[in-house]
Amino acid sequence: MTRLLKFVACTSLAAALTACASTPDEGSDATAASNAPVSVMELPAETLMMVGGADMSSNKTIVENASAADNLTTLVALVKQAQLVETLSGPGPFTVFAPTDDAFSIVPEATRNSLMLDENRAALQNVLTYHVIGSRLTADDLMFNVERNGGSFETTTVNGQKLRFFISGGKLKITDGNRRVATVTTGDVMQSNGVVHVVNSVLMPE
Repeated sequence: MTRLLKFVACTSLAAALTACASTPDEGSDATAASNAPVSVMELPAETLMMVGGADMSSNKTIVENASAADNLTTLVALVKQAQLVETLSGPGPFTVFAPTDDAFSIVPEATRNSLMLDENRAALQNVLTYHVIGSRLTADDLMFNVERNGGSFETTTVNGQKLRFFISGGKLKITDGNRRVATVTTGDVMQSNGVVHVVNSVLMPE
């Protein structure tokens, strides 16, 4: 986890968003299109789901809902420090993989504290945007794409790096850039500007 400190020289959020939008996957345009994640689930009307002791309303934004959950306090504090509140309150849609407070507690305290420093904001943005996909993908969508691609599939996050998805033991799993595996513990927490999947580990880019 101490590798987080190496990201201080990373590009700004604006550059990351531009790179994500303009850089296709490897291969031809046809290959990139065929590998793009497909959404198959029809979104329901307003839904409520209990997360962290609070009702998450699909009529509220990602930031509004996360701020009400008592098990996402570290994530919310980091989003504020990274100056991503406005971005994640925008129209999106976004898919966010939200690590719980327990997940962040595994990260060394010194590393967490260093990321809260203004001079390390670019590093923090790099890590947080690795938890975001620039489209709405439900758990059914992700599992459909896993099956469609022969048991696993990769897609690009907002920071330009990829996550790999697979299913094990009937649960949706995510492999990050360091080959560490996170499990989706609560999926399909619908938001007005996307969907949140709660995960049990912090995802780390290369």
